[in-house]
Amino acid sequence: MERKPALYWLQNMNDRRQQRPDPAGRPNGNGQGPQKRSSSNLNRWLLAIVVIMLVVYIYYNFFGTQATNNTPRQDPISYTDFYSQINAHNIKSAAFIGQTSIQGQFNTPVSGYTQYQLAQLPNGDPNLPQLLVNNGALVTYQPPPDNSFWITVLINVLPWVFLIALFFFISRRASQGQQGIFSFGKSRAKVILEDRPSTTFADVAGVDESKYELQEVVEFLKTPQKFQRLGGKIPRGVLLVGPPGTGKTLLARAVAGEAGVPFFSMSGSEFVEVLVGVGASRVRDLFDQAKKASPSIIFIDEIDAVGRQRGSSINSNDEREQTLNQLLVEMDGFDTRQAVVVIAATNRPDGLDQALLRPGRFDRRVTVDRPDWNGRLAILKIHSRNVPLSSDVDLVAVARATTGMVGADLANLVNEAALLAARRNLDRVNQQSFDEALDKILLGAERPLVLSDADLNVTAYHEGGHALTGLLLEGSDPVTKVTIVPRGQALGVTMYTPLDDRYNYSKEYLLTQIVTALGGRAAEQVVFDRVTTGAENDLQRVTAIARQMVIRWGMSERMGTISFSERQSPFAGGGDTGAPSNYSEETAELIDEEVDRIVRTSYSQAIELLSTYRPTLDRIAQELRRQETIDAKQLHAIMEETGAPIASTQFPKVPVGKGSGPVSA
Repeated sequence: MERKPALYWLQNMNDRRQQRPDPAGRPNGNGQGPQKRSSSNLNRWLLAIVVIMLVVYIYYNFFGTQATNNTPRQDPISYTDFYSQINAHNIKSAAFIGQTSIQGQFNTPVSGYTQYQLAQLPNGDPNLPQLLVNNGALVTYQPPPDNSFWITVLINVLPWVFLIALFFFISRRASQGQQGIFSFGKSRAKVILEDRPSTTFADVAGVDESKYELQEVVEFLKTPQKFQRLGGKIPRGVLLVGPPGTGKTLLARAVAGEAGVPFFSMSGSEFVEVLVGVGASRVRDLFDQAKKASPSIIFIDEIDAVGRQRGSSINSNDEREQTLNQLLVEMDGFDTRQAVVVIAATNRPDGLDQALLRPGRFDRRVTVDRPDWNGRLAILKIHSRNVPLSSDVDLVAVARATTGMVGADLANLVNEAALLAARRNLDRVNQQSFDEALDKILLGAERPLVLSDADLNVTAYHEGGHALTGLLLEGSDPVTKVTIVPRGQALGVTMYTPLDDRYNYSKEYLLTQIVTALGGRAAEQVVFDRVTTGAENDLQRVTAIARQMVIRWGMSERMGTISFSERQSPFAGGGDTGAPSNYSEETAELIDEEVDRIVRTSYSQAIELLSTYRPTLDRIAQELRRQETIDAKQLHAIMEETGAPIASTQFPKVPVGKGSGPVSA
């Protein structure tokens, strides 16, 4: 019954970045009570002084003149009396103010007045000016006065308003600066309370295994007594590990949404500040807030920013290590009766400190990996819920064509397809929009380059060599599209779409990949008897695959079944760094020789294939020059027309040993 006020206090504290002062003026948890009261009293005194000065100024400017001189200077006379004074030659001057009034002076004072004022007739008196001149009066004309009262008010009051606003701004900034001195150690976590709508597991797809792992955490947060009655302890922490964009943060929010508990979200980099000790103070404050609002969830995104291995670098960061030490202490000091779960996310688990990963801190490690095609299909359905799709859209085909994409990539794909359809004023997103959006993401946007006939001819044969070797070699991925339209950094592209997701690569498949990658360079050699720089990216891929076959996967008979590289993090994305220093120079030379042998043998095979089926290569190049882009059906028609065989896209299945695991080429 008393939890709502506590949560309301936590929410206000998070939104305003400060705590309420104690009514008695005592300092609160971060020492801001007396400071805030003194700054508030100062503002009240300053406001009172400014208001008094403003009242005095207005009084003297608008009422001071009338208060000091109660006798009017001008005699308001009637029109008849004015004519009488004219006839008596007592009018010295007369000023016609527009069409409204007449002002002037008497020659002889009348009733003690030396000046007069009267209103003009509604339609004016045309004989009056001449009559005044004839009687010796000086006649002048003046424009009517504007609304001088409001102009005076604006001129006199606006500067004061500006000064008051400037004064309050300076005093407010000064008070904020004083408060900021005491708020360095406050946590900057974003709080999402349980009564706010949040993400649920229904919004997460493609990571079913991870959802199953986290459902027990949700059940514990909902009914902790169910586990505690049998002596079970709360899982202290859950570490979400996976490549970027796979939905680690989304999963953490889904856990909070399913459990219906306060969710404290903070990035690992937000703990570290310029001042030493601030990070540790923020860790303490974050955990104090979570304990007061328990059951609750603390989510630390990119925890590797603060949880890296201590002592692994020469340039040690004392502030980061102090923050990590405090985090270790807080996670180890949980009361088993307090339902507070720490969920952290990272894509670099290999660099985390071992003390952080031991049981009792992060008890569970959940891998959030790239989804398979079924997972990608579920993700596409979620992201396309609010997108009107045409009847020709085949999400299954899109899911199979997006091998290796994660949730963030698929969300971007749906968004790009919707933008393309809107740009063409379509009512619904069709399949062509998805295909073009996928080409734009994978290959880059089209570039309007003007190429010479010679360059177009070389590009057509280069891409034709890639496509033909892919069609002739058994076990190669199917060729779905060939184009010589420049995209991104490439002058032409050949697209291969795997039939299914691959998690284990055979030696034959890798050699096929090398031959098809060298098909472009081989086609240039066969047709033109010279080579160009267009195969730069192909040669980089070929060298990388061949080197990994030798040093990582033991696919060289000469080197044997030995790995010469250390296991890299599967989520780092950097790949193998090259040649580590755990083998001799002689071994390095043998590795280079084996890599060279694999590449040379594959290149010879590509030249032999293209020389044998030269008419098919010429026909593909001609169609590319004519249409610029050809698809799989057109390629198969050319193969049948020229009598070239189309190889099977599947290798014969062989039993795999027990110790084989998924690898990445």
